[in-house]
Amino acid sequence: MEFVVLYTLRGGADRERVLGAYPRHKAYYEAFRADGGGLLALGPFLTPDPAAGSMGIFSSRQDAERFIAGDPFVLEGLAEPRVLEWNAVRFD
Repeated sequence: MEFVVLYTLRGGADRERVLGAYPRHKAYYEAFRADGGGLLALGPFLTPDPAAGSMGIFSSRQDAERFIAGDPFVLEGLAEPRVLEWNAVRFD
């Protein structure tokens, strides 16, 4: 079981504010991953979608929630997160 975090931009979160916060978000996810956080993948959607602007995939709910709790995008009021359980079928 993996956990997907979907981020939807909050009202007032214009492109300038998001780009201004991005260096802090990037430093945060790099440190989270380096410290052993179960972050498997993340990134924005290239096709605009009102349901979510980006997503991350985590190996546990605990890691997903811990990531959300410290992410500058969330702390600065730019993104509204939601966590979904994902029962991925892998074809490795």
